[in-house]
Formats: sequence, structure tokens, C-alpha cells
Amino acid sequence: MPPISPRSRARQSAKKKVSPRDRGPKLEVTRGDETFTFHERLPLLPLRDVVVFPYMTIPLLVGRLPSINAIEKAVARDRVLFVTAQKRSEVADPTHEELYEAGTVVRVLQLFRLPDGTMRVLVEGVCRGRAERFFWSSDYYTVKVAVEPEAAVSGSEVEALVRHVLALFNDYVHLNRRIPDEVIATANNIGDPVCLAHTIASHLLVKVPQKQKLLEARGAVERLRLLGETLAAELEIVKLERKIEGQVRSQLHKNQKEFYLNEQLKAIRKELGHQNEFASEIDELSAAIRKARLPREVLGRAMKELDRLGKMSFMSPEATVVRNYLDWLVSLPWTRATRDHGDMARVERILDEDHHGLRKVKERIVEYLAVLKLTGRDKGPILCFVGPPGVGKTSLGRSIARALGRRFVRVALGGVRDEAEIRGHRRTYIGSLPGRVIQSLRRAGTRNPVFLLDEIDKLGNDFRGDPASALLEVLDPEQNHTFNDHYLEVDFDLSQVMFICTANSLYSIPPPLIDRMETLKLPSYHEDEKVEIARRFLIPKQIAAAGLEPGDLRLGVPGIRSILHGYTREAGVRNLEREIAGICRKAARRKAAGRLKSPLVVTPANLQRFLGVPRFIDMAIERVNRVGIANGLAWTEVGGDLLTIEVSILPGKGDLQLTGKLGEVMRESAHAALTWIRSRAEQLGLGRDFYREIDVHVHVPEGSIPKDGPSAGITIAIAMVSALTGVPTRHEVAMTGEITLRGSVLAVGGLTEKALAARRAGLTVVLLPRANEKDLVEMPEEVKEGLEFVPVESMDQVLERALERRVQPPVPDAAPAPGEPDEGSAADPQYAH
Repeated sequence: MPPISPRSRARQSAKKKVSPRDRGPKLEVTRGDETFTFHERLPLLPLRDVVVFPYMTIPLLVGRLPSINAIEKAVARDRVLFVTAQKRSEVADPTHEELYEAGTVVRVLQLFRLPDGTMRVLVEGVCRGRAERFFWSSDYYTVKVAVEPEAAVSGSEVEALVRHVLALFNDYVHLNRRIPDEVIATANNIGDPVCLAHTIASHLLVKVPQKQKLLEARGAVERLRLLGETLAAELEIVKLERKIEGQVRSQLHKNQKEFYLNEQLKAIRKELGHQNEFASEIDELSAAIRKARLPREVLGRAMKELDRLGKMSFMSPEATVVRNYLDWLVSLPWTRATRDHGDMARVERILDEDHHGLRKVKERIVEYLAVLKLTGRDKGPILCFVGPPGVGKTSLGRSIARALGRRFVRVALGGVRDEAEIRGHRRTYIGSLPGRVIQSLRRAGTRNPVFLLDEIDKLGNDFRGDPASALLEVLDPEQNHTFNDHYLEVDFDLSQVMFICTANSLYSIPPPLIDRMETLKLPSYHEDEKVEIARRFLIPKQIAAAGLEPGDLRLGVPGIRSILHGYTREAGVRNLEREIAGICRKAARRKAAGRLKSPLVVTPANLQRFLGVPRFIDMAIERVNRVGIANGLAWTEVGGDLLTIEVSILPGKGDLQLTGKLGEVMRESAHAALTWIRSRAEQLGLGRDFYREIDVHVHVPEGSIPKDGPSAGITIAIAMVSALTGVPTRHEVAMTGEITLRGSVLAVGGLTEKALAARRAGLTVVLLPRANEKDLVEMPEEVKEGLEFVPVESMDQVLERALERRVQPPVPDAAPAPGEPDEGSAADPQYAH
């Protein structure tokens, strides 16, 4: 037996289950000239939000299965139904307790079946009735109906009530646009008070309980009285609606119709006495302004904007702009600040914990703290860390914030082209916001955070402005105490913020911006520093990231050095960290598979099993003296690098060919080197016109990489001299310096990075301009270890140290026969490269 639902059990207990054929005796109702005959037991059609009156014709949309079955039974029998309204329209399957007993007997005039299975039924109200008993007949309701006859009424009282109701109904229809005017003519032509009362009641736009009360009224007189009361109350409401509508329409502009409903709500609140629509929100903003401890100028501006907000409409677009503006004002840290740690020893310890080396940067932070401790004036420094990628510039800013006990915020400036990103948008624009500086201070919650402007050298500019110029005020200690954001339009004090900028190069930063910052150069890490960083920081970090225990992997100093030599050549340690992470992942895979029974030991002998074939191999040819090849040193954004210059001498017409994607400055250095060689041709053992019958081809390998700068000048000159004279260069010597037409050697930059590149390549002698000798004082001893630095002032000194032997000038009395080349000249094949 299938289970019985509680609702079905209620039907079975409250209603007698009968056969649909048991229809009971017939009833007869006379209405005017018509007589209706029907059985006292009729199919029941429950209605939602509808009350059907006698004399009323109305279409009904039926979708519930019991209702559809009831209609079909009625149509198959005598087309008569009993309809009554539900007490709650949201009930999908009502029981007899959820239906009104008073209803209307209706007849079905038309029936339409729709494609979705529902029905559209046109019914006409016949007479009032009352459901005396409910029955559930297999799949639909039937009810035993008791007809409530309507007696004819007349007399002066009835006539007065009819006139009164008609007058009120006329006013009601005229004021209510939802009722057609034709209804007035229909009502005025009805002479029967009973029919008139039902007709007017059916056209009232009131709720179901009120209509049901009118239907249940006993007699036409009582119904007319109720209609008079209901119409009078509805007229007051409709008149008030029209009054509100008139007030709103007078205030609206033609292009503001979309705010009509909101203005209607405003007028309703005004009628009820609620003058201020959002007083609580204004009170909250007023309390927040008092609590924020704003400066005097800012407080005056905030109170002025709050006063404007109180006079605006709640839904006005300008009100939203003002609310957002006040939210920004009260949320900024105008007076909130953190206290710096005064223990300098603690600050030094934290900096040493997070970063190895970087002595000058750490000294500068401790010096700032010492000045703050002695003077009590907190004027944040503006530092710029310049160095190749991967040396710890960004992480150093975070470490400084931790050491000082300050909040840390970072703004990435790479690719920023809009000046409004720094100074904000004006409030006239939709969706405008303050600039990144103010947004970051709000996020920090204090007025003295460590503020990192990352990749300041990657700023761009276009038609929207130059953000680098906008930073001039931010990074100027003499101006940033009155920084004015375009959105706030009030001054904000940035003097206590410690600004730290990072850059890979200073060449793309405008000079006025560089002038406002204290530049600290972070050199490339040398091998010993990388080993220490890997041992203390990178290996523990990657072991934890891979889910390993500290004892699961052993990677000692020899293994780290093998990774540095064969798999990474960089200024920083990012690639080194990636290689260590790769080893840790392989150990994690073994552990996850249950094959890691003992610690995994990584040594130079088995390193290739984990990282594959080494990517960098020192070729044997690099360890021999060669003709026409010289070792130069270059500085790039990723650190120092070895630059090999190759020169070949070919028969030709005196042309100089330059290949290897060289920049304009480097090409000019090659021309200057050739001009100096021509001016010293006799001293170099070359003929006066040696260049007329040859072409000089200068090539720098790795042709896909752009190269530029003057520091390869002396290297190009030495390679040319070696190729022209046939004297090999020393393979252990590297050099850097700019050459002039007189053979002088001028200073260059990036000496520490270049020294690291020379040491990494296994070179032992570095020729550098004498003007750079002072830079050796600040160079770490670990970098200088194993290198001999030779300061030079002229090309004669360079020739003496860079070539395998001295270049011998020709013997005067050993003139060659006519047509024979000079000994040692470039035309001799043994000297051509």
C-alpha cells in the first residue's frame, strides 16, 4: 500500500469519499428572465487572489491538476462549477480549512486548452452560494452547495444608498486610471440594486479579504452600505496618491523619469512626517568624522560635505559621490602611527636573519634609527635600491618594515602609464578613486608605513600623463608633507612615510627623480654569498615547501657550488632557488612513493641525475691564448657578464664591419678604436696605409642579444691590434674601459658586477681604468679574492698586459722588395684571423 501524505489523511478524515455519480438533488435559480438548474453537489474550483461575483464574467487561467479535472467534469455534465477564494494564495494544494465557505456558482462559457497543459476558462457568475460540505472525489473536490437567494429590494433608503454608491464610484473611476471609463456607463444603466452592488464590487481594486466581505454580505442593502464605506476609504487613498504624484511630477526633470518611483517614496515619507530619509546614516558619518581626529582643514571640508549630503535626495547620484568621499576621508590614518623599535641591536639582528650581506643598506637603516632616537623627529628617508633581479630588493623592504615594527605596503609601478594612478582622479568622473599612494596608506592603516615603490624604472608615459613626474612631489622630502591627491583635494602628510624604491637600472629614470632619492646599489652576489644564502635560507625554505622533513635531504656546499657552476649564471639567486626546488620535488616524489628510506644525499657526482645535463660548460678553447680575440666585461640589468670580442682581417677596401646586434655607442667605440690604431700604425708595426687593402670585421657572439655602451672600447682595440699584428691575447686577462682617440682609458660603471663575471669565468687579471681604482675600496674582499686588478690610464699600458708579447715596430733598414708585403703587416696571411 503506498504511503498517505498528511494532507491526504486530512482529506480522508474531514470529507466523505463518494462516487462522482452521486450528484444529489437539483437546485433551481431564477435570475431575471433566465432560470438555471444544477445539482447541489458541484465540482469545486479554488481561486488564488480572485473573488468572483454574480453577474461577473471573467477569464481564469487554470493549471492545477485537481482544478483541471473539476472543470472537465463540469463541462462533461452541465458546465456548472462552484468557485471560492483561498485564504492564502501561496498554498499550492489547499484543504477545505484553507478555503472560504462563501463562494459563487458559475457556468463555463468558453474553454481553451493551452499547449503547456493549462486551461483558459471564461466563466460567468450565477448566484451566491455556501459550501456546506466538502468531498474528495478520487482526483478533484466536490462540494454540497446551499444557494443564498438575493431578494429584490426597493424604497427610498435603497435609492439613497444606490445614488451615494454611484457618486462615489464615479469619482473612484475618474481618479483611478486602471479602471476603464466605460464601467461608469454600465453601472449607471443598471436598475437592479442587487446587480449594481455585485457589479461595482467586482470592479474595486481592493484585496481579497475585503472583496470576500462584500460577497458574504447578507442582502443588497448591507452590501451597498459596505460598498459606500469601502469606496470612501479607497477615494481617500487614491486622492493622496494623486497628490503625491503631482508633487513628484513637479520636481522631476524630463530626463530623470527613472527616479520617479524613488521620488514617490520620498513624497510618501514626507506625508508620514519622516522628513530626513537617511538621518541614521548621516549620524553615523558625523560620529565617524568626530572619531577620526581630522586636521582642522580636513575637518572643515568634511563637515561642509556632510551638510551638503543632508540636503540631497537619498538616491541622487551626487549623494553617492559625497558618501564615498566622506568614507575615504574618515578611513585615512591622519593621526594613527606605529612606534619604531628603539633597540638598534634588535633591528640589526632581524636584518641579518632575513638577508645575508648587504652591509651598506643595513648600515643606512641603523643610521636612520639612531638619528630618530637622538632627535625625536620622524622624517622618513627616501631610498632607492638599484641592482639586478634576484638580489633581494623587494624582500629587503619587507624585512626593514619588520625590523622597525612598521606596516608594509607595496605598489608595483611596472607598466603604469597614467598620472592619475599616482595622484588620483577628480571626483567629477564616474567611479573616480584616489591614487595608489592614498589607497595604500588606507590599507596600511598608519601614516608611517614602509612604502615600497617596486620597479620604478619600468614607468611609462603617454597622452594620459607622466607618472614619473607625478612622483616628484611624493618623493621630495621638502614637498611631500603637503601631498594633494586629486580626489581628496586636501593635503596629506607623507613626510613620515619611509619610501623605498627599487630599480634594475637608473638609465630610464628621469634625472630630477633620481635627485630626490638616496641611491643604494645592491651588487650581484658572489659565489660564497650564494652558497651561504642557499645554505641558510633557500634549502630550508624549499624543503618545507615540498613537504619534506629537514633530515630528508642533504645538499652540502660542494653540491651547491656544482649547481652554481653548471646550472646557474645570474646576479641573484632566483634560478638557484628553482634548481634547489627541483631537487626537493624529486625527493618529495620518492618519499610519497615510499622509496625514501634514508636521507637523499646530493653531491657533485650524482647532481646530473636530479637536474639533467649541465647548461653551462667552460670550453677548452677559452683557456688558451688566441689571435684576434679579447675578453671584455659588460654590465647588464641581470648582473655582470663576460663579453668576447672577435676580430677578423679580410682583403678589402678599408671598411669596418660590425655585427652582433651592437648599439650606437658600441659602434662608435669600435670606430674610435680603429682610428687610434691608424694613428699608432708605425709603433704597432703596421704600414702607414695598412687599412687601404683590408676590411676589419668585429663580431660579438650571441648576436640575438642587444649590446651597447662604451666600456668595451679598449677590448675592441686590443682584439683589433691582436688580429692586425698576429700577437695572441692572454686568455686569463679581462678588461673594461672606454677608449678615446688619443688612447686614454676612461672610467666605467658596474665594476663589482664585472669582477664577479670575471671570477665566475675563471679569469685572474682584470684591467680597469685608473679612475675606477677608488671603487676597489668598497668592493667586498670575497669578490677581490683570486683576482689581480691592474689600473691603466692609456692603451700602451693595456697592450703591455693584454698581449702575449710586445708588438715590435719594423726594422728601418729591412725594406721589402717592391711588390712584397711588409713583414708583420696585415696582408701577410699568417697574421690574418
